[in-house]
Order: sequence, then structure tokens, then C-alpha cells
Amino acid sequence: MSVQKVAVITGGGRGIGAATAQLFARKGYAVCINYKSNSESANKLAQAIIAEGEKCITVQADVSCEDDVIRMFSTVDRELGSLSVLVNNAGILKKQSRLEDMTAARINSIFTNNVTSYFLCCREAVKRMSTRHGGFGGVIVNVSSGASRSGSPNEYIDYAASKGAIDTLTKGLSLEVAAEGIRVNCVRPGLIHTEMHADGGEPERVERLKSIIPLQRGGEPAEVAEAIYWLASDKSSFSTGNYLDLAGGL
Repeated sequence: MSVQKVAVITGGGRGIGAATAQLFARKGYAVCINYKSNSESANKLAQAIIAEGEKCITVQADVSCEDDVIRMFSTVDRELGSLSVLVNNAGILKKQSRLEDMTAARINSIFTNNVTSYFLCCREAVKRMSTRHGGFGGVIVNVSSGASRSGSPNEYIDYAASKGAIDTLTKGLSLEVAAEGIRVNCVRPGLIHTEMHADGGEPERVERLKSIIPLQRGGEPAEVAEAIYWLASDKSSFSTGNYLDLAGGL
């Protein structure tokens, strides 16, 4: 009898994270949907997944907080079993701003939420997956952004820089654990129709900018989810330390 694979999706209650949780569940994974504050959205999604006959739990955790991360992974160990896939997706965006108007508090908040969280979750995943620690291997997929390449001038240089850090984390960690049965890859979404743009103060940002996209449209969360799933699957078994850009040609 085969053992069910387990996936942890951080920031899984909305947008790309929610689409990814749905897809992994439909592919037969037991899924942990992590959320920070929006319990209603996360629980509604989990109920929908469970109604389809799949196994799913929600875990509230601020993944930039070490104690919360440890608690979340311990909950997964206890309720779902051995971790197979970690999708690092949680992150925040602040109001559009030039760098000259950014405060230290804003910058530190961006980096704590968008970078420290990925490091902590990767750490706990490696401890469980690595053959060096008695694990069976696994896959980590980091969600970066096309902003790491563009720099997002006049809007979110801090956010872009935090995603640049994720690109570097992906490369470094992939080399660190390649011989221990763990693959680490990254997706870099471009202009995707998610609620995050409202967090930046411009809900219709994708519509404003879609004319500069060679494909002439914004992307959908489900399209990013498909790429994440491919990187987590055996179909990409010879891929590690790589970046998959999903930006419509930008």
C-alpha cells in the first residue's frame, strides 16, 4: 500500500496558494493550508477540498515567527505524516512607494515576512526530508516574482529585493541538499490576477499594465499552480536550482 504524499502550502488561503492547494489535493496529496489571519478563507477552501474526498487541514501560523513555524510542522507530522513537498508562497506587499519614502519599519517588515519565513520553513522541511537526517527526500518550491528581475522601480523596490533574496536562497539551498534527496526550485510569476495588488493600493494594476505583456493579458493563479505542481512532480526529476518564469513573455 502506497503512503499518501503530504504537501504544505504557506499562504494557502488565497490567490496562488489557494489554487496550488486545490491542485495538489486533486492530485492525491494530503494538504496543509497555512494562513496567518484569514481563517475564513482558509477554512472555506479546506472544506471544499474535504468535500471532494481529499485530506486537508488548516494551520494558523505566522511563518516569519520561529515558534509558529515549528508548531506548524509538528502539527503536520502528527496529523498528516511525512512531508513530501513544501511550497513557500506566503508573503506581503506594501503600498506603492519610491524608495526615498520608505521607512526602516516597512523595509524590515517586508524582509521578515518574505525572506525569514522562507528560510525557517525550508529549515524545517530539510530536517524532515533530508536523507542525512533519515528522511526520504522531497521537493521545495519557492514562489518568487518577476519583480526580482525588474526591480519594480517607483512601486515596490523592497518587495522586489526580497524576492531577489528568494532566488538566491533557491540556488544556494538546492546545491546544499542536492545529494540528500531534496530538489529546490523556484517559480517567478509576473502580473497575475490576485488580491495582492489591492494590498499595494492598486487592485486593477494588472489591467493597467497588461498591454506591455507580450501575451497581452495577465496570468491566472491556476496557471502558476500548474507550474508549481510540475516542479514538485517526478516529471521534473532532473531539475533543481532552477527558475521557471511565468510572466507572459516579460
